[in-house]
Amino acid sequence: MTYCRTPLFSEPENISHLRTAVAKIRTEKPFEILAAVILPDHIHFLWTLPSDDSDYSQRVSRLKVLFTRLLRGKKSLPQNVSASRRKHRESNVWQRRFWEHTICDEADLARHLDYIHYNPVKHGLVSCPHLWEYSSFHKWVKKGKYQADWACSCCGKKPPLPDFAHMVFGESG
Repeated sequence: MTYCRTPLFSEPENISHLRTAVAKIRTEKPFEILAAVILPDHIHFLWTLPSDDSDYSQRVSRLKVLFTRLLRGKKSLPQNVSASRRKHRESNVWQRRFWEHTICDEADLARHLDYIHYNPVKHGLVSCPHLWEYSSFHKWVKKGKYQADWACSCCGKKPPLPDFAHMVFGESG
């Protein structure tokens, strides 16, 4: 999540910076992106890491650093960063923490895929998952995991909504 929910990803240039940072990290510490959604103030990823490597934290940390450098260029930290954030060499781009979860089984995977793909609707950005451009939903439709009209309310439809009641999220949910 971005610091103070700043809508950094409302700008296509910043989405391009994020993609560049992800591509760089994947060359350094490989992983596959199973699913993703980019919203104005936060992102969700489902990553598959190599079987002998479970270090999500290093990848997330590197993502934050690389994106921040691309965003700021060679500029130093802004003056309005708190003393605590300066002490830890943090900028005002990202929140400190992130939420990590290891998928347990196929049902857990399905719930997380639904959560990621429904997130733009949940946040009121679009009325249907297929209307959000920055999502892996379209890839999963092509794979046959979703129907194109999954959770769609176009033309006055009232779809059954996914149930996320049993999902537990940390601060960045």
